[in-house]
Amino acid sequence: MEFNVKKLASDAGVFFSRAMQFTEEKLGQAEKTELDAHFENLLARADCTKNWTEKILRQTEVLLQPNPSARVEEFLYEKLDRKVPSRVTNGELLAQYMTEAANDFGPGTPYGKTLIKVGETQRRLGAAEREFIHSASINFLTPLRNFLEGDWRTISKERRILQNRRLDLDACKARLKKAKAAEAKAALWSDEVEKAEHELRLTQTEFDRQAEVTRLLLEGISSTHVNHLRCLHEFVESQTNYYAQCYQFMLDLQKQLGRFSGTFVGNAESASPAAATSPPAVAAATLPAVPTIPVVPTIVGVPNTVAEGVLNPSEVKPPASGTRRARVLYDYEAADSTELALLADEMITVYSLPGMDPDWLIGERGNQKGKVPVTYLELLS
Repeated sequence: MEFNVKKLASDAGVFFSRAMQFTEEKLGQAEKTELDAHFENLLARADCTKNWTEKILRQTEVLLQPNPSARVEEFLYEKLDRKVPSRVTNGELLAQYMTEAANDFGPGTPYGKTLIKVGETQRRLGAAEREFIHSASINFLTPLRNFLEGDWRTISKERRILQNRRLDLDACKARLKKAKAAEAKAALWSDEVEKAEHELRLTQTEFDRQAEVTRLLLEGISSTHVNHLRCLHEFVESQTNYYAQCYQFMLDLQKQLGRFSGTFVGNAESASPAAATSPPAVAAATLPAVPTIPVVPTIVGVPNTVAEGVLNPSEVKPPASGTRRARVLYDYEAADSTELALLADEMITVYSLPGMDPDWLIGERGNQKGKVPVTYLELLS
């Protein structure tokens, strides 16, 4: 009990001495030991790294999860060391609504079919978003957070210790200065001078040791920058893959909707009240005297159905030259019997026919053949 009381009294004395020294420095009434320019630059660099890492971390969290309530929930789960529950992305929720709406409107109607197609793409977009968020959290957010909660806390702790050592050192310098001034007037102060010099040597040693420890930690900021640079590259790669997937999904959807557009317009026109109620005389007056029939050019060796964009696989024959091998990049589901379903990473033979849409090729796999989208292929030489 007596030891604890003495320790508390000693700690209180040290705290009071440091507070007095700090106050006198602020008032310009005491000298302050200055750190060298290199050390000050290390301190400034460390503070800059900490401040910008915090800002980049917070804004990246906003980018990945714009909902502030969801961010708070994830933060609480993390602090409680519990697994964050899986959350449905906005794209997946939209896909669910579109699918349910299609079932109500009729999945066989033009509107229902389109809702199903768009909903499926939204689901794929949502899944890609989830994968991107997971990858960015692990490869980018976690290293930044580890620096702030690990290395930076250690640096801050050692800096506080160094600050206390400096205050102790300057307090000892002030006591020694006062003792020497009193010694000049009375010889009785010689013991005080020796005591002050001894304390100064001890505090100087402790200060120098702590300065070296802090300096080594601050110089480690360079390694932190290298690590964060690597993480930044991984973040960019994840984001690039995510947007590339989104672009491909939307491009596929646009092509699928393009194949349906003629049917939808025709249905809309047939259901138009004006067209249904127009008198025969008026309708006849608006028609041209000689109907114009589009002329389909005849291509040697190619049936007219191909030139018109309607492919009959049994009638298509590969050209004598111009066939190439291609690797399939993504799975593709054939929309009808004129197309060829694809599996990722398989090899097929492809070629083009005169009059075909440049975004499509004829693909062959054994005895199977059909149209395939160019964007799903990597053409090999």
